[in-house]
Amino acid sequence: MKSSKIAAVCLCAAAALTACSGTDDTTTADGKTVVKVSIEPGLDQGAVAAFNARVTQFETANPKIDLVPQEFKWDATTFTAQLAGGTLPDVITMPFTDGRGLIERRQIADISDLVASLPYAKKFNPEVAKAGSADDGKMWAVPIAAHGQALHYNRTLFKQAGLDPDKPPSTWDEIRTDAKQIAQKTGQAGYAQLTTDNTGGWILATLDYAFGGRTEQLTGDKATATLNTPQMARALQTVHTMRWDDNSMGANFLYDWNGINQDFAAGRIGMYVSGGGNYGSLKAQNAIKADDYGVTALPLDGPGAGVLGGGTLAAVNAKAKDPVKAAAVKWIDFYYLQKQADQAAAVADAKTTADSGEAVGSPELPVFDKATYDQRMGWIAQYVNVPVKQMTPYTDKMFGQPLVPEPTRSTQQVYGLLDPVAQKVLTDRGADIPALLADAQTQAQALLDKP
Repeated sequence: MKSSKIAAVCLCAAAALTACSGTDDTTTADGKTVVKVSIEPGLDQGAVAAFNARVTQFETANPKIDLVPQEFKWDATTFTAQLAGGTLPDVITMPFTDGRGLIERRQIADISDLVASLPYAKKFNPEVAKAGSADDGKMWAVPIAAHGQALHYNRTLFKQAGLDPDKPPSTWDEIRTDAKQIAQKTGQAGYAQLTTDNTGGWILATLDYAFGGRTEQLTGDKATATLNTPQMARALQTVHTMRWDDNSMGANFLYDWNGINQDFAAGRIGMYVSGGGNYGSLKAQNAIKADDYGVTALPLDGPGAGVLGGGTLAAVNAKAKDPVKAAAVKWIDFYYLQKQADQAAAVADAKTTADSGEAVGSPELPVFDKATYDQRMGWIAQYVNVPVKQMTPYTDKMFGQPLVPEPTRSTQQVYGLLDPVAQKVLTDRGADIPALLADAQTQAQALLDKP
């Protein structure tokens, strides 16, 4: 991260960039509105260059606004302290699961009137829009990306194991068989699973949904935990069998997001479950080889089975003043939304991203309606640089699979209490799955019962 824009965040001594001292300092010496905008840490130079190019384009079009990029990664456990301490950027991003809670606690700014004035405000996918909307339907946080879970696989390891990478597994039995063959033939983990930083619960919920389960039941304002179910038990038994009977899951059972992506890109993992649009991140942060990559639809098995859906919201710091809020929504519109709904913006973004060597055309669920999504893909076709054919096992099915929203109450906390459950099953052959789920059920209900 060597660009002058990124570096400016750390150089608060520069008088012109008074925004470094907090959201109360909102103008430069020459009267520009200063907006601190988040950029994910750990991106490669191509991704940083693409981001900075878009910043320059925005500032050229909006000469009265000065953007100051600031590295920011969402962490629910530190967010409140960051908000109180004034260390958050003005534009922040977070997962769908946290949107409603932030709105209820008024920890983000009410930008609903500004969002309602956007030309495509009525085109948002209604199921996606719920994640950032208050009870009255007004949008406080803007959905900027959506995904359904998918099975990512390493085509090279498939070939080395004697498997056909153009015919990935379509059932859980096939996943188990293929994972075992990969492990035996290549010595690498045939299948791996996230287990830390709340991701263990996230993926267990994904498997639970895929077998027809749910992690909570809502009746009016009452939320009931539903972790101790045959479907969740089946999810845990599936990975227990792969780990202990098949020995197909390698030796790392404490994977976090960065670690599993790194090992997958390096060819040490045959298959794992994550969001369907993860290729862009794998390329930007892990330099995955395009020839290695494959993605397919997550197998669904059982009545009520569905794909856990999620995504990313963009919001504005609750402490931001009105001029900053207005400028921040302009940036959210420019950087995140216009490229999905406006032809000129879509082409400009795709060209800038492609010129920087970053991924264009990774599969994603539409933030807007499917017609808008299909139209955008036509606009940017000449700049698509991802292995589209290798993604068709997923893209051919992603709109046809039932998409089920993530649980909405105490989501990350419930995911967190499931992390040690996943870890126990993978590190203790004698793990008592019914007892683990009974305990998790009690803990989850206590969380859901909190006012």
